[in-house]
Amino acid sequence: LLGDSVDPHNGKCVRSSAGSVFHLPIVRERSITDGLNRIRAAGITTLATAADGELSLDDAGEVLARPTAWLLGNEAHGLSDEVLIAADHRVSIPIRGRAESINIAAAAAICLYESARVQNR
Repeated sequence: LLGDSVDPHNGKCVRSSAGSVFHLPIVRERSITDGLNRIRAAGITTLATAADGELSLDDAGEVLARPTAWLLGNEAHGLSDEVLIAADHRVSIPIRGRAESINIAAAAAICLYESARVQNR
């Protein structure tokens, strides 16, 4: 969790994750730049969600097979330009039908599911 993020162990996060927060490695870094540098130093590819991403999630299998960190912004403002530029790839989630967008929880679930599916986890 980079920047000024919510405490992952507060009551709402624990309830909404159905306790999964206790079974996942969580790293917190107040400085977004330092956090992204730590991720890169660990050999992890950064993927930023973006409506106009150059890589469709449907075509991201090769990238998702490697260790990745998803970068998701908040619903009101999305990711900053700084983070979008710093990411290794900007990934769009194909939306079929008439919806214009999806909320952050749905976007996170879709991206994490696809990562797990590709990595057979």
